[in-house]
Amino acid sequence: RFHHTSTPHWCSCSKTISDEKYQDPFQLGRKDLKNLYEDIKKELLVSAAELKEMCDYYFDGKGKAFRPMIVVLMARACNIHHNNSKEVQASQRSVAIIAEMIHTASLVHDDVIDDANSRRGKRTLNQIWGERKAVLAGDFILSAASVALARIGNTTIISVLTQVIEDLVRGEFLQLGSKENENERFAHYLEKTFKKTASLIANSCKAVSILGCPDPKVHEIAYQYGKNVGIAFQLIDDVLDFTSCADHLGKPTAADLKLGLATGPVLFACRQFPEMNAMIMRRFSKPGDVERAWKYVLQSDGVQQTTYLAQRYCHAATREIRKLRPSPEREALVHLTEMVLMRDK
Repeated sequence: RFHHTSTPHWCSCSKTISDEKYQDPFQLGRKDLKNLYEDIKKELLVSAAELKEMCDYYFDGKGKAFRPMIVVLMARACNIHHNNSKEVQASQRSVAIIAEMIHTASLVHDDVIDDANSRRGKRTLNQIWGERKAVLAGDFILSAASVALARIGNTTIISVLTQVIEDLVRGEFLQLGSKENENERFAHYLEKTFKKTASLIANSCKAVSILGCPDPKVHEIAYQYGKNVGIAFQLIDDVLDFTSCADHLGKPTAADLKLGLATGPVLFACRQFPEMNAMIMRRFSKPGDVERAWKYVLQSDGVQQTTYLAQRYCHAATREIRKLRPSPEREALVHLTEMVLMRDK
């Protein structure tokens, strides 16, 4: 409620495409993403029936394919910028498939670490098959992604995308730690957010730009766009943990507090309610901590400040992508930044 009643006052960016043809990113990316999940399942060909069932459970074709969609739009935008080619190369589409596989493997492992019982509105792998098998399924998806990556046959692309896997692990370790100093704490949070969420989008965008265009300036534009959109996406996710009902979000609300995590809304609220410091340091482990922290956040401007910060990252992403030649895909990537800000699940 807080989020929805206040958002229009913050989002000045809803008019960024006033004089240009509106481009729906999902419509524009659909052609290149046709049979995406079938192609992922081909990468996961396995004889063990139970392992196949676990993989099929998450790659059921019901996801939005948000990351692959950004990747194919970026591929087209970079190709058009370079030589006006409107087609996505097979290797660029492979990057989109690999990005979705790495992302899903990270979700499987995250759910084990967090002992989560629901994801995307259904039970997690670890709840159905147990932790050990879930870890192995995540490992298997990662290994299949690595085989697909090797098949592209470009050592630069391999280097760029394996950085994502390293960042995911480092990000998880950052999440397990906490900082005493308030300024260090926020930097720690943003670094964790980049490594756990934005690195995948940033490096996948960079990879397709390398495959489509030799200009290092374009590679940096693609990377910076992905980085800024990825951080904004996670900031809004952290806001939704306080403003969205569990049914809508597909996972329990206050999940981050229950895991002992101090996200953006909590860190901003702490500036108004310093008594939250002690709760953050003990990771909301005492009885009543989660409920008290929840109330403090909603009494503070933590939700608005986090949303405002996400808006700033989206503006930065827009500034970057506008450096490319005009194209429907470029405008769709601009519009995508607005969708990130306005999403409610």
